[in-house]
Amino acid sequence: MAKATEKKAATPKAAAVKKSPSKKPASTPSSAIEKACLAAMAKLKALDIEPQLQADIEWCLGSYSHDNNPIGLYEMGERALEVFKQQLEKKAKGVTAKMVADLEKAVKAS
Repeated sequence: MAKATEKKAATPKAAAVKKSPSKKPASTPSSAIEKACLAAMAKLKALDIEPQLQADIEWCLGSYSHDNNPIGLYEMGERALEVFKQQLEKKAKGVTAKMVADLEKAVKAS
């Protein structure tokens, strides 16, 4: 005698709910300059150049986190941009044209 296969009761599937993809907040010029200054500070530390500029950028980042006023970041970004352009001309290891262009774009977004 062969076993009769049991038929499972068909369970109705819940209708698939489509989720809208989460939208990232639009990048504001302030957040762009903050990211650029963080990257600039990291690169300055990696190259071990301009310790005073490193300290100034770090101070401005702290100030920005408290008052959300990016004016100091723009000033430090301009100073860092000049340093990186000089390093790029010297063909310093680790300073790329893309990094300089990204920093310049963030500074000009003011």
